[in-house]
Amino acid sequence: MNMEARIRGIGMTSHRTRLRLIERLRSNGIRDESVLQAMVDVPRHCFVDEALASRSYEDCALPIGEGQTISQPYVVALMSELVVNSGYPDQPVKRVLEIGTGSGYQAAVLAELVPEVYTLERIRSLSHKAQRAFNSLRIRNIKSRYADGFDGWSDQGPFDAIIVTAAMETIPDALLAQVKEGGVLIGPVGPQATGQTLSVARCFADKPPRIRQVANVKFVPFLRGCG
Repeated sequence: MNMEARIRGIGMTSHRTRLRLIERLRSNGIRDESVLQAMVDVPRHCFVDEALASRSYEDCALPIGEGQTISQPYVVALMSELVVNSGYPDQPVKRVLEIGTGSGYQAAVLAELVPEVYTLERIRSLSHKAQRAFNSLRIRNIKSRYADGFDGWSDQGPFDAIIVTAAMETIPDALLAQVKEGGVLIGPVGPQATGQTLSVARCFADKPPRIRQVANVKFVPFLRGCG
C-alpha cells in the first residue's frame, strides 16, 4: 500500500474510525479542540507496523519494537493538552523539546499544535524510522536527533516546554535547566515497580520548580546512553 493510501485510510484506519477515537477522548476529559483536531489529522496508523494497522485507533499502547511502545492515544492527547495550555495569553508555547521520540507519533501531534518541535531518541533504529515517517508525511517543523535524552538539546534551548515520554525516577537537573523561565517540564515521575504520576513542573530561575500531579500512568523506563 502506498503512503497516500495509508494516509487516507481504509477500513479500520478510516477517517470515521479516527472520529470514534476522538469521541472516546472527549468523553474521557480531553477538552482542547485544537488537540482533538490534531488527533484527527495525524494518521496514527502511519506510526505502527502494518500488522497492527487495524488496531491503530484503539485507545491503547502498541508495540513498536526494541521493547518500546507507541503511547495510548489518551496519554498523547493529555500530554499535548498540558503542553498547549501551559503558555500565557501573551506568550503562547512555540518551542517544545520531546525526550523519547519512539514511533514519532507524539512529536507529529505536537507539530500540529506548535511552530517548532525538537525530539531526541536514544535507539538508533527508532530514530531513523520516525524520521522516515516525518518525511513521508511531509512534516517540516520537527527536528529530530539520535542522542541521549538525559543531556537534552542545550544548543537549541531554552524551550517553552519539555515533555519526557519515559519514566523518570527523578527529573534530571540538565533538563530543568533547558526550560525557559516560567516554562514547564511534563513527564511521568516514579519507580518502575509501582507506576508513575504524570507531573507538570513549572520552572523558575530563583526557586525550585512548582510540581503539579495530573494522573497515574505507566511508561517504559528513562535510560541513559544510546543503543
